Amino acid sequence: MFDSHTHILKHNAVVNLDPVDLRGGVRLRKGYSYSVGIHPWNVFATRPTDLLLLRALAIEPAVLAIGECGLDAKLTEAEGRSREGILSAQTQLLHFHFRLSEQLAKPLILHIVKAFPEIINLKRQWRPSQPWIIHGFRGKPQLARELLDHGFYLSFGEKYNPASFDLTPASRRLRETDAL
Repeated sequence: MFDSHTHILKHNAVVNLDPVDLRGGVRLRKGYSYSVGIHPWNVFATRPTDLLLLRALAIEPAVLAIGECGLDAKLTEAEGRSREGILSAQTQLLHFHFRLSEQLAKPLILHIVKAFPEIINLKRQWRPSQPWIIHGFRGKPQLARELLDHGFYLSFGEKYNPASFDLTPASRRLRETDAL
């Protein structure tokens, strides 16, 4: 099985790197595949140098995808900020990732929590040419169908809804461990 999203360095997997978490330095190791992106939880910790590092890493051939990035409205509980304020900041950061995805012709890996209507609207508005992948999808079949109807790919980890997995065409279904 190919692991489309993990945080552990291993072969036959796409290893996710977040520049905010890697301020001590980062080195892409030969023979591994990566995705690079700033997690929506890190939106308020992001510095301009993190965006420069993200861009520099993204152009590397070993980087196959942009992300994990996205929208996480659940962050309001941890940040004590308004839902609108958090989603606005995350949308700006997501737009940076989107432009990078389009410029480099690499898929976008999305972390979406309590913001599915927003991500569907953004996909309609921005009209990406690259695949958008919902990572760690656990939703009900109705949500899976809606996302598939809007052209999303779904990636399933250890915990998932079997009915959603079954209705997702193999051509739009990925498997992941999301292991830390």
